Amino acid sequence: MKTRRHAKILELIKEHDIETQDELLRYLRESGFDVTQATVSRDIKELRLIKTLSRTGKYKYATGNENAGDMSSKFYTLFADSVLSVEYAMNMVVIKCMIGMAQAVCASMDAMYWQGFVGTLAGEDTIFIVCRSESAAAEAHETFSKLMNR
Repeated sequence: MKTRRHAKILELIKEHDIETQDELLRYLRESGFDVTQATVSRDIKELRLIKTLSRTGKYKYATGNENAGDMSSKFYTLFADSVLSVEYAMNMVVIKCMIGMAQAVCASMDAMYWQGFVGTLAGEDTIFIVCRSESAAAEAHETFSKLMNR
């Protein structure tokens, strides 16, 4: 049942600009799925759905794959415009951003795949990245340092 529901959710978000969990819940019920808001919330998390800006200027649920190329260009622009410094030590990378920009940069970074990353954490002006190895951190440092100078 869960697999069918997940497939239906992916179909619905592709066909409709769904802005809220309640809206997704309504579409699922109209499609014959007897679900609760808590189930929809878990499904969104399990499917790793994100909210993206639609053509109408409103946010909608998406898988993140639809705008992968678009997201990467947005990331590079946001990164170059917001990041002040990049440092690394051992298997960790620390990125300093302009105040208030770290979460946006980190969210756009998380929408992309970075080999060697275990996880990221953002505050107001700092992004903390844990890498799988020291060499992965060094590589990330080199890549991000180049992006700052675009």
